[in-house]
Amino acid sequence: MKRDAVIAAAVRTPIGRRNGSLSAIHPADLTAHVLNAVLHETGLEPDVVEDVMWGCVTQIGDQSSNVGRMGLLAAGWPVRIPAMTVDRACGSSQQALHLAVATVLSGMQDLVVAGGVESMSRVPLGSARAVGEPYGKTALDRFGVPEFSQGTGAELMAERWQLSRSELDEFAARSHELSTRAWDAGAFTAQTVPVPTPGGSVTRDEGIRPGTTVETLAGLRPVFRPDGVIHAGNASQISDGAAALIVTTSERAHQLGLTPLARFHTGVVVGDDPVMMLGAPIPATELALRRSGLSIDDLGAYEVNEAFAPVPLAWLRETGADMSRLNPLGGAIAVGHPLGASGAILVTRLVHHLRDQGLRFGLVTMCEAGGMANATVLECLR
Repeated sequence: MKRDAVIAAAVRTPIGRRNGSLSAIHPADLTAHVLNAVLHETGLEPDVVEDVMWGCVTQIGDQSSNVGRMGLLAAGWPVRIPAMTVDRACGSSQQALHLAVATVLSGMQDLVVAGGVESMSRVPLGSARAVGEPYGKTALDRFGVPEFSQGTGAELMAERWQLSRSELDEFAARSHELSTRAWDAGAFTAQTVPVPTPGGSVTRDEGIRPGTTVETLAGLRPVFRPDGVIHAGNASQISDGAAALIVTTSERAHQLGLTPLARFHTGVVVGDDPVMMLGAPIPATELALRRSGLSIDDLGAYEVNEAFAPVPLAWLRETGADMSRLNPLGGAIAVGHPLGASGAILVTRLVHHLRDQGLRFGLVTMCEAGGMANATVLECLR
């Protein structure tokens, strides 16, 4: 039997809004919670796990000292199980999945838990500026910019693809509407594990605003340019959350009595313009489709992270994809974007959606700081 890599289980926490319910939970403890939850989903014991590969972006303060390892220890798992924490910006947990898959495919290990965590309430984006200067002068001078700014990149994308504020706001309202429908229909129930907090159990994504319309968004001021089109309502929310995936082979899954959710079909990562920064999902998707032998029409759903509304809309125009298959359950504009967890969250959403809707193939891709993007093609097995 040809060796493969499958996702045997995928769970996530609800996504907490900034300074919301999950802000009371240390990211190592949030990691521990979701690590134990993904094992509980399968009935496995920790001793079958050979490694943990964990994504986290801002690895200082509460998220320093290899938060993946600290989470494993907090979960009570055997100390012999190692862990690593990966930083590929917003794609960190998606990259953790790719590393886990590569490790399993190589035969070095047979079962790895991949995922990620981010508590943006406790460790705010940009915290690194308090202890140093990101980027360095040489890199900035090379591109003639004072800094690399995702907000500026979003404005540049909107300008390049001629995306109007009304188009962006329509997409943002769509995200809230689809997320509301998904929760009301129970689409997230099987994948989401409640998190106990001092204020009670968190069971639902906190950032969704039902009834959001273009008209309600019209009153928000642009953030990055006085005459710009990007504002808080058509950008992803600052959030807290975690997600975990069990990666193994079909053979090992059979030995353990597991029925995999999906097979890892193709994974790529690319670099692109670091100034516009957010356009890399387009070449990443092109490369993933070329390597997979699939066309965009072969994909039943695509999760393109809604870091800013121009990202999925520009991606849609360039790929010729079907709008109805794009982020069919809403996205980060509505539910939030806990950086280091978002890749694993999107994969979790996708594999459950493929199964629920009887779809075969799906894609996850997301823009990453520095002008990069991962893209992952998954094949549903249930």
